[in-house]
Amino acid sequence: QVQLVESGGGLVQAGGSLRLSCAVSGVTFGSYAMGWFRQAPGKEREFVAASPWSGLGTTYADSVKGRFTISRDNAQSTAYLQMNSLKPEDTAIYYCAAGLYKTWVVGDRSSPAQYNYWGQGTQVTVAS
Repeated sequence: QVQLVESGGGLVQAGGSLRLSCAVSGVTFGSYAMGWFRQAPGKEREFVAASPWSGLGTTYADSVKGRFTISRDNAQSTAYLQMNSLKPEDTAIYYCAAGLYKTWVVGDRSSPAQYNYWGQGTQVTVAS
């Protein structure tokens, strides 16, 4: 079965960094675009970043642009989210998601509806 397993979350001071990983199994990784979303308490799930299978042409939410970097290692079937200059408002559960590339590429890549599979989430807490 398809599995997406996030890791790397935790507690960090404002200004610090974390690197999230998402290990994918059960699908041909290169056929999928990868995305990261987050959900803070009492808020809707929001788009953070996305990467096509090639890793080129990445997309970011304005709130994280210049601070977060999405990447992927197709040989390891793993996606990453490097988060620098973290702020308390980045506190949330972070989810990785996989979207079949051929449909993802023609849709709204920031929409959860473009993603077929989701991880269980990893908590990121940024202390002020």
